[in-house]
Amino acid sequence: MVLDPSGPVPGACDRGDVMAWLVLVVSGLLETAWAVALDRSAGFSRPLPTAVFAVTLVLSMAGLAYALREIPVGTGYAVWVGIGAVGTAAVGILALGESANLPRLASLLLVVAGVVGLKVFH
Repeated sequence: MVLDPSGPVPGACDRGDVMAWLVLVVSGLLETAWAVALDRSAGFSRPLPTAVFAVTLVLSMAGLAYALREIPVGTGYAVWVGIGAVGTAAVGILALGESANLPRLASLLLVVAGVVGLKVFH
């Protein structure tokens, strides 16, 4: 195999691809923030959690939209949801007193494995 030094390296990520994945991860973490803020807003009756929800929701969606310019929608959306779901469950377990039984933790590990698989086989 002869490589063209002026062309891209096979299998290498370009700068836009790396940035898209970074933005996608941050957007997934913001999904966790808005989900927790939504819970804390008590049906939008508490102003501060409601404002946090609105801001983090918009930022999360904007980041997802940006990332999907480089990442296929099936992969990007699934990774975004996975990060948000695992993050929200982790906050629930670590900070909100939700159950941390073995089947629940194993299920979260399966979600993580799926997200990693989507990235690896992208």
